[in-house]
Amino acid sequence: MGDGQSPFILTKWGDRRMSRKILPYILLIPTFIVIITFIYWPAAYSFKLSMYRVSPFGNRMIFVGLKNFKKLFEDTQYLTAMKTTLIYVSVSVIIVIFLSFTISLLLNMKVPGTPIYKALIFIPYAISPAIAGTLWAFLFNPVVGFVHYNLSHYFGINVDWFTEKPYALILVILTSVWKVMPFDIIFYLAGLQNIPEDVLEAATLDGASSWTKTWKIVFPLLSPITFYLIIMNIISFMFSSFAIIDVVTRGGPGDYTTTLIYRLYLDAFAFQKTGIAAAESVILFIIMAVVTFIYFYFGERRVHYQ
Repeated sequence: MGDGQSPFILTKWGDRRMSRKILPYILLIPTFIVIITFIYWPAAYSFKLSMYRVSPFGNRMIFVGLKNFKKLFEDTQYLTAMKTTLIYVSVSVIIVIFLSFTISLLLNMKVPGTPIYKALIFIPYAISPAIAGTLWAFLFNPVVGFVHYNLSHYFGINVDWFTEKPYALILVILTSVWKVMPFDIIFYLAGLQNIPEDVLEAATLDGASSWTKTWKIVFPLLSPITFYLIIMNIISFMFSSFAIIDVVTRGGPGDYTTTLIYRLYLDAFAFQKTGIAAAESVILFIIMAVVTFIYFYFGERRVHYQ
């Protein structure tokens, strides 16, 4: 050849370039197998099952179309679970965002013992939701509960937190907030440490109070983090609350603390309504998809990025 390179060398060089292009896809094959096997395939199968009525023994499937969905929206128990989920998620998200931001401000202050406080506050994030539910159920136990005793002795609040309304839902919300809050605090602390000091110093020179600086400067600058945490908290409270509810109240009293995810569990495993449960999982998927789309489409316009 004119440049002195043999066809063998050019072919070998081309093979190396081709292998470099293919290698990343080969390395991703195990990940694709896991995702398809444990996420995409079960999701697709749930969509399929939502169109069928399955016998209790699973040996017969009858195509019913959208009748499972129609039956759900005519079921007063399912509509009650929707209402409970809306109240539970909304209240929990508001509380956890406010408390996490406030505690992060306190932890961001350079005071003695702050590392110890951080370690203690982050402990709940390391335990499972079932353990968190067990711990709070013990604290509010009407017989031996430490918190129940003090509320009864000093404040006259003598109620059964597991069987009385609205205390059962309040207990579930408190447990869920306590479990999720460390996750939010970690992000808020990271954001607070990245806020420019000169911005706060300029506000101080202009005579701004601590309240004004916190809610007019600091909180708006952390809006991208708040935006992210709201979405993550909604997902967490929608799906990760099952273990807490199952341990603390088991959906009671009646269906008072039964959320959509716990209703799905009851229909799928307690009552063996496979088709109905599959339809419920599809509804949950649609709800989360719509919430995420609406918030990213409309909420992002109000987010301030530095």
